[in-house]
Amino acid sequence: MSIPLVAAAIAETGRISIPTLADSIRGRLTMEASDHRLESWSSRLLRLARVELDVEGLEHARAGRAWVIMSNHQSHYDIPVLFQALPVRMRMITKTELFRIPIFGRAMRAAGFVEVDRSNRSQALDALRHARTALEGGTSIWIAPEGTRSRTGELGAFKKGGFHLAVDAAADILPVTLLGTREILPAGTLAIRRGARVRVVVGAPLAAGAYGRPRLEELMADVRRAIAGPLARP
Repeated sequence: MSIPLVAAAIAETGRISIPTLADSIRGRLTMEASDHRLESWSSRLLRLARVELDVEGLEHARAGRAWVIMSNHQSHYDIPVLFQALPVRMRMITKTELFRIPIFGRAMRAAGFVEVDRSNRSQALDALRHARTALEGGTSIWIAPEGTRSRTGELGAFKKGGFHLAVDAAADILPVTLLGTREILPAGTLAIRRGARVRVVVGAPLAAGAYGRPRLEELMADVRRAIAGPLARP
């Protein structure tokens, strides 16, 4: 385990969490300030881990659009990688456990991240409503349709919640495939490894509104196919 590297990553997270929370308490926090801090945080984390990042298909991720971004989920490093790879204002739907971390959780909420408690159906529905409001305000929302990190690298079963959000908001889903983040920080460990090469493949967007609820399963299959394709290539 690389203790100094883990400590540095935690320190970087605290470096943006404390002023974000302070600004929120004073009523001074803006989306632009949060964007700037997230950009700085994600850039520093990738530099600390000496990540080599390659991005393909950026022509599909036009700036100025709000997307429901869906990707495979292999590592906590998926999040800083996505902030560095995609030229959009983005927030995540994140499991409630992370919001219980002192300072960090409150800062996430203040910065516009959306908390979801999958064990509480009412709260989960509220989370989707908050996410829809964010989309309508021009903020893209990242969802891992697997619901949790893959321990094997294989694509797990998809949950329906994010697809309902995309259909109800008539949003476009931007499928993204992450390759290599598992080499930085595998699920279930704190061993950050330096020097990984990470590839991000952005696929063509799918208009969820054109599918509608009657074709939800077809939409899920098409998004899964788009994400899985690059995983199968050497």
